[in-house]
This record gives sequence, C-alpha cells and structure tokens, in this order.
Amino acid sequence: MVTVERAALLAGATVWTRTAAGGDYLILPDGCMDLLLMDDDLVVAGPDSVAWTGSAKPGTRYAGLRFAPGDAPAFLGVPANALLNERVPLSELWSRSRSRKLADRVRGAADPAVELDLAVAELMETPGDPFARQVFQHVRADTLRAGRGVVGLARKLEISERQLHRRCLGAFGYGAKMLDRVLRMNAALDRARTGQGLAEVAAVSGYADQAHLTRDVKALTGLPPSTLLR
Repeated sequence: MVTVERAALLAGATVWTRTAAGGDYLILPDGCMDLLLMDDDLVVAGPDSVAWTGSAKPGTRYAGLRFAPGDAPAFLGVPANALLNERVPLSELWSRSRSRKLADRVRGAADPAVELDLAVAELMETPGDPFARQVFQHVRADTLRAGRGVVGLARKLEISERQLHRRCLGAFGYGAKMLDRVLRMNAALDRARTGQGLAEVAAVSGYADQAHLTRDVKALTGLPPSTLLR
C-alpha cells in the first residue's frame, strides 16, 4: 500500500490517504482510532490489541483521520473499549441522519481527506480528554518500566489503580500495560526500519533480549519482526 500522511487540524491527529496495491494487508496496533472513508462509507476503526488483517482490490483508495490516542471517544461519544478490535460503520454509533450528512459531505468532496479533516475539526464539540493525554505521555516516556509499573503511574496521577484501568479502557480500549506494549513495539519496529539490528533494538527499547522482542511482536501481530520488516 502507498500511504501519504500529514498533520490534521485537530491537535495531535493525522490525516492520511492510502492506495491499495491489492491483496491482503496488515494494520498493526498503535494505540489510536481512525475515522475513514472505506467502500464509500464512513467507518470507525477501533483500537487494536492485535494486528488487523484486511483485503483490498488494486487501486482501492482510502481517506482517513487518525485521532491522537485517547481523543476519538470524545468525538464519537462511545468509549474506546466498546470498539476494541472492531471496524464499525459510523451510522451504528450516530443517528442515521447525522452520519449520512457527514458521509455525503466527505465522499462528495474533490479531496475526501481534506474535507474529513475540516469536518472533524468543526464537529469536535469537546476537546480530547486531558487525563488520557497525560497517561499517554507518561507511558510513552517509559514511566511504567522506569518506575513501579501501574502502581507507580497511578500514584503519580493521584488515583487508584482501579480508576486508572477504568479510565484507560474508556480512552484507549485497554489498560496502561497494554498501551505500553503497543507503543514500545511500534518504537522498536521504527528503529529496526532504520537498519539497526534486532539485538540492539531490543536493548534500547526496554526488552530483556532479542527473544523477548520477537515474542512480543509475534503476540501482537502474528508475525516475527524479521518477517514484518521484509
């Protein structure tokens, strides 16, 4: 697939277009949710805890907006865990008239990605959850592994572990530990794509060793990192 991305009007979001080469494709979990025009309909891609496999005809075009982690529930009015590992038409989450109005606007535009970007920015009635952003920043900064895990993070945020887990489910679709695994895997694969060896990548990415990296990547994607990188 050929993908083009750029920053969206909504803070932290990304607008993207994609043209399918044809055949099966793999979408890796990344802690985010997307709203995309697919098969002439608006579809919500929920957060993934494992890789999503799909299939497309050659030349199929997609346009989408990837929300910053934790922001999509405020726009959709649905907690992230209700959409975990799902692809759901927007019409199932909003009223038929509201979802149809947005779909007609986007698919009738000369550039659906640009129109989707504008529409989401206009329709976002409440800002993203600041708590979710705070959790995301802590997890991305390796707070869980540098401190006392979820216990330490909950103390930093001055809430209970149960409250932390509940709020993470609503914002990201899963708990802080799972979010950490997903973000760490993506960071490791990004490093590997620059040419670093997997043993070195494992060491700087917080894995015990290369075998640990391989096990975790395979658990999240179904494939070992060497196969993904090819």
